[in-house]
Amino acid sequence: MTAINFAVIGYGGMGSYHVHNIMPNENERIHVVGTYDVSGERQKISSQHNHKIYTSLEEVLLDETIEAVLIATPNDSHKELAIQALQAGKHVVCEKPVAMNVEELDAILKVAKETGQTFMVHQNRRWDPDFLITRELYKNQQIGDLFQIESRVQGANGIPGDWRHELKHGGGMLLDWGVHLLDQLLFLVDSRIEKVSADLSYILGDEVDDGFITYIIFENGVRAIIEVGTTNYTKLPRWYLKGTQGTAIIHDWDLSGEMVIESGKKDIQAPKPIQAGVGLTKTMAPPSEEATETVSLPQAFAEYDPFYKNFYNVVRNQAEPVVKNEEVRKVMVLIEEIFKAVKR
Repeated sequence: MTAINFAVIGYGGMGSYHVHNIMPNENERIHVVGTYDVSGERQKISSQHNHKIYTSLEEVLLDETIEAVLIATPNDSHKELAIQALQAGKHVVCEKPVAMNVEELDAILKVAKETGQTFMVHQNRRWDPDFLITRELYKNQQIGDLFQIESRVQGANGIPGDWRHELKHGGGMLLDWGVHLLDQLLFLVDSRIEKVSADLSYILGDEVDDGFITYIIFENGVRAIIEVGTTNYTKLPRWYLKGTQGTAIIHDWDLSGEMVIESGKKDIQAPKPIQAGVGLTKTMAPPSEEATETVSLPQAFAEYDPFYKNFYNVVRNQAEPVVKNEEVRKVMVLIEEIFKAVKR
């Protein structure tokens, strides 16, 4: 097994996270040689980890010992960096979002095809345990056929960082967190999208969105609500899933939650009216104790390899990518549709 020698372009938050938290999990397959960053401070920190410090992009691309690069820079730089790296004969891993728009992505993919180099996007949330539980429920129907999926991430800290506040760099939460949740959704639901409606939030006064909500209808009947917020002092559940035989809730990344499912018992007593505010309701009364049971969420595991193990096998053994470029393109198309839906 010959490890792939990597150079990391952009040793900021995500670049350094790859180097110290993800790549070491595949140290027989992935070897980080060095880093290049426009920040001298970041380069100094990198040097403390015995990395080779590249002083320019050209130096990285001319290093014949480097087989692949990781691009972890502001979004507006991805296209040019990826194209230059591919043309220099390097394989490329790119942080999300892959580019500013579909047109930029198509330009990258054209060069990848011409050069024969591997280009993969690090859509890492496909491995999140909460998503894997949702995927298990969707595939194996523990609450029946899922017909409504609500996926949310919410906080109260505003837009993070510096460049993420700026339109020219591809800032905003639709491109930052939305790309994750939409990638999960399209990876989950294999059906054509019929309709998209959306609203973006600008409550913090930035030139980019500080959150959004979108409602997506699929041809197979599945409805999805996707929401990202940075002004939420209390949070709604990470996942709320409605099926034909039950409902599941996953509160947060700690995987707390439960499923309430039909018990299957017969001759069940009809629910009785309850006091609701100043009136009575039978429609909104909870089902009788015999009608449902509360059970734990299922365990779930990815049946596909971790990202860098898969990347290694794509490069060395012509394996099928877990994150396919045509899937990434569909997500970027959907993001553009969401921006258009807001302007209608």
